[in-house]
Amino acid sequence: MKNNRIYINDWLELKPYENQTLTDNYYLKICNNVKQALLLGKASGVFYMYIEKEDINLLACFLTAWFEDLISGTNIYNTFIREHRKLYNKPLPFYNSGEYFDEEINPQDVSFLIWYFMNTAQTEKFISPYNEFIELSTKNVFTVFDDAWDYAPENKVLKNIYSIDSNADYYGARNLIDTLLFKTYLFFPDTFFRLEEKEAEVIEESGMDENLIMFLNENRESTLQNSCTRLLASKGKEWVAGILGNEHSFYEAYLNISKRIRGFFFYKGQDEKDIFLEHIASGKAFNLTKKSFDHSHNLTETDTIVYMGIVQWKDEWWFSGVYFQNEFNADLVLNEKNSFESRQAVNFLDHRSENVTETLRKQHEAFLDFNNGLPIAFIAADKLMDFNEKYISYFNDTLKLTQKEIDEARERGRKDGFFRPDEEQETTDFSSIAESGLVFFNEKSGVEIALECNSAFPLPGNPFFDKEQSEDHIFRLLMDESISAELAMYCIYHCKDKLPFFTEGTGKLYLNDIDFLLRFWKKERYFAKPEITAIGKED
Repeated sequence: MKNNRIYINDWLELKPYENQTLTDNYYLKICNNVKQALLLGKASGVFYMYIEKEDINLLACFLTAWFEDLISGTNIYNTFIREHRKLYNKPLPFYNSGEYFDEEINPQDVSFLIWYFMNTAQTEKFISPYNEFIELSTKNVFTVFDDAWDYAPENKVLKNIYSIDSNADYYGARNLIDTLLFKTYLFFPDTFFRLEEKEAEVIEESGMDENLIMFLNENRESTLQNSCTRLLASKGKEWVAGILGNEHSFYEAYLNISKRIRGFFFYKGQDEKDIFLEHIASGKAFNLTKKSFDHSHNLTETDTIVYMGIVQWKDEWWFSGVYFQNEFNADLVLNEKNSFESRQAVNFLDHRSENVTETLRKQHEAFLDFNNGLPIAFIAADKLMDFNEKYISYFNDTLKLTQKEIDEARERGRKDGFFRPDEEQETTDFSSIAESGLVFFNEKSGVEIALECNSAFPLPGNPFFDKEQSEDHIFRLLMDESISAELAMYCIYHCKDKLPFFTEGTGKLYLNDIDFLLRFWKKERYFAKPEITAIGKED
């Protein structure tokens, strides 16, 4: 049957190039041998419980691409091994690495890669790394690679693709990140699959809109800039830096690429070198290098409103993504200045320069005082917001501001354009979602509200603990990306000895690698960020 064989187009789907190279036919043959090895014995039935039949072809190509990576010295997988060792003092999670050979093929690598693919290509079910079918498949697949190790040819085209010219600008640097996240085997079932899902959503929402290509390009740019991989919760720029190595002239430049700011700006003028912009929501000034922007001649009138994305590369701001102009619109300006979301786009700049850590420390101390010395409170769902509002009021009281200082702060807010009457503020009622929830003060980000995980906390102050729901709530706590890693670790530090899941159940096996798993599950939210937005700052 035709579907039983892997063809060259299947193999090329995971490659960062379109035209077949001299070595592709050799590795295609390996692919088909790997597929046969995967489906030997009872393992085949287990694979089909979790993934579609066509995904077996993809898995075989994925594993063979890893083998080709090691043979060709492209440094993709070895970068992961190095970074994992830096974090955890061992090459891999889960598997015994007492006998492990760097930069060579190891059975542990095959087991890990099968586990990673199975839990990334599909996310509906979590597949244990200790599942018997992974062990059986590893033995068969490793034999194929071991037999070919001494004879497999290098793919010299690959190594050139994962390099960058010393004279490259931001766009050359960005293209390498694009190649890594969307055209490289290791991240193919992860970031590329996520890109495809988002593109399908854009197409469904936009239909035959004449701006569809612009929407798709904006989506790709946003995914490239913002996505963290399931492996180590790292961004594309960090992976590229690791692959190039710390001796490379672009190593620091990659690591220091800023977050992308996308939003509305006032045009404030230009000179021979830069275009001067003012971010409407925050009032922050930016100089956009003309090296990155071909439309400066269209900007002639001060306070023209432009919508665009910008990124800082080597201490210069570069155009990134879409661009269009708006005539001055007072309602748009007011909406932007009153938008927390728009202000948050530049939060990271304030976090560099302002003492956010000190503010969070004060907030944390106030929370502990307010909540009897504990950073967590278990509360009926309909009382969660009431608790949070009372805490905010308590914190404000601890600042001991005089009426004059309060009035001056309000005036600075008005001058900055921000004004939201109390009657316009919305109050969220969580009781339609769950019976109870918790409020947790995360020292890295601030107050956090979580639902449907109270039974992960068998603590004296938790009247909502239900033993029968405990395992489900633990899995939600660990795997739900909306819940911080810090809250999950609070449970583990304070409750693991009281929870059968960790003392005698499957969770006991995961404890040694729990940080790796939290990065895997919470990729975008693993690194908590301060939820503080500057409003009405003093001059």
